[in-house]
Amino acid sequence: MQPTHTRLLPIIMSILVVILLVLSYILSTQISSLNALKKTQTSIEAELQSTKATLSAKQSEYDSLYAVHAGLQQDFARAEENNAELLSQLDAEQKKNNDFENQIDDISGTVGKLDKLSKIDPELLKKYSKVYFLNEHYAPEKLTEIPHTFVSGDGVKEYIHFKVTPYLTKLLEDAKDDGVNLLITSAYRSFDEQGGLKNAYTVQYGTGANTFSADQGYSEHQLGTTIDFTSDEINGGLIGFQNTKAYQWLLKNAQRYGFTLSYPEGNAYYVYEPWHWRFVGEKLARDLYKKEIHFYDMDQRTIDGYLISIFD
Repeated sequence: MQPTHTRLLPIIMSILVVILLVLSYILSTQISSLNALKKTQTSIEAELQSTKATLSAKQSEYDSLYAVHAGLQQDFARAEENNAELLSQLDAEQKKNNDFENQIDDISGTVGKLDKLSKIDPELLKKYSKVYFLNEHYAPEKLTEIPHTFVSGDGVKEYIHFKVTPYLTKLLEDAKDDGVNLLITSAYRSFDEQGGLKNAYTVQYGTGANTFSADQGYSEHQLGTTIDFTSDEINGGLIGFQNTKAYQWLLKNAQRYGFTLSYPEGNAYYVYEPWHWRFVGEKLARDLYKKEIHFYDMDQRTIDGYLISIFD
């Protein structure tokens, strides 16, 4: 009988062979798995590298786009600055243009005023009573006859500056509508007519004539813009005119038609002449009325400023 270990040896060898085979199979399987894992790892690594490369390219593209964006932002900022500067320059140019247009308007207005003034007789608002002088050649540019219904005296013809006619006519008609019968006893007088009248007064009153009658060239009547009014209340005379309803109406209303009283009480030139009214234009007449001053109380330079509007 063989020993026990001798009998077990083949079995043990068989078991070992089986174990070796199993181990070999397991090892082979593990190696295959490992190889597969390595392949997978390699593939993943390759894919990772590809992804990295893609990401790197995207990053580069992003960096490039960011750089472009930053550049565009800088360009936009510069453009805004340039736009703001251009707007500022535009505003400045527009202001210059507006100033220039205003200057053109001022120049045009000045030229228009000068042109208008050049067509107006500069003598019409001068202080002629012993101040300024009208020579023997001066006469209004044109005279029109005053309707005989407003003239005192049968067959007497009186004339007035043609541009004063509409103002005087309106005054006379409105006074009549108010129940006041204003009449005209004297209007335009030439240089020679004034001289003849003054000589007649001098013969009659001597030097006393100087208190109520102007010398040649110093009479407002030569301008053709001055009226001596009367009324049927005093039978067409002058004495007592200050006590008439007609005079009171003139005091209240004459400025509305551009007329002002030349020689009020206490004036420095002649005796009180309530009948003697001079056309100076509506604006000046109304300003004199509002300020309660008289024509000869105002500075000549100030008066000259009203010449341009005398017939407005």
